[in-house]
Amino acid sequence: MDLNLSGKHALVCGGSEGIGRAAAIELAALGADVTLLARRDDALRDAVAALPARATQRHGHLVADVSQATALADAVAALIAKKPVHILVNNTGGPPGGPAHAAAIDAYLDAFNKHLVANHTLLQAVLPGMRGARWGRIVNVISTSVYEPIPNLGVSNTIRGAVASWAKTLSRELGGDGITVNNVLPGYTRTQRLDQILADRSTATGKSRDDIANAMLASVPVGRFAEAGEIGGVIAFLCTDAAAYVNGQSLAVDGGRMQSI
Repeated sequence: MDLNLSGKHALVCGGSEGIGRAAAIELAALGADVTLLARRDDALRDAVAALPARATQRHGHLVADVSQATALADAVAALIAKKPVHILVNNTGGPPGGPAHAAAIDAYLDAFNKHLVANHTLLQAVLPGMRGARWGRIVNVISTSVYEPIPNLGVSNTIRGAVASWAKTLSRELGGDGITVNNVLPGYTRTQRLDQILADRSTATGKSRDDIANAMLASVPVGRFAEAGEIGGVIAFLCTDAAAYVNGQSLAVDGGRMQSI
């Protein structure tokens, strides 16, 4: 099985923590040069320092805000001018919780910009290099809500679905160029996002965080939350040549929680 990513350059969004950081570690372990993108320079430097590195690997970071499309495009253009990107991992923190009907219009617009518009901005920046190499991997970290909407995450459910449709469309357009486009749908994973969901549900229901967590785990057949590295490993696999025929898929990594086939 060919899992070697030596000579490939990966751009990992949200790479300073959580699933993004875990994916970056796995990609670096397979030999890729990794650039981490996030907003905080200090956190990025710490994350880069923790990446596995062989003598030939060069890792780095890029400070950018995905909500600012023009500045994001300029920052990535400067990066690509030095080294083309072969792997793009789109990963952005989810919108605040709440029912869909009560969400402000601005909440939908903000999420649309941070997710779909940012993803598309990055795609257009890296696509010429991928086409030139006749090889590329795009992996979007979204949500199981693509298949089964999650209660009290109305804005997130809506925007994640839009990203999944965008990705499916791209997979059909770009497959002939040697570029695959897939989505990873994490289940309940130990990250700051899970902490936010627990807090929001506790506030909404008056129940303790432990009670909320136990109720969530009752729906997970394996009986535990995922570790970020378990999601990161699946992301990295989809970026290898071993997964070259996996294209246009939304892969749930959820411990079997979803009931749909």
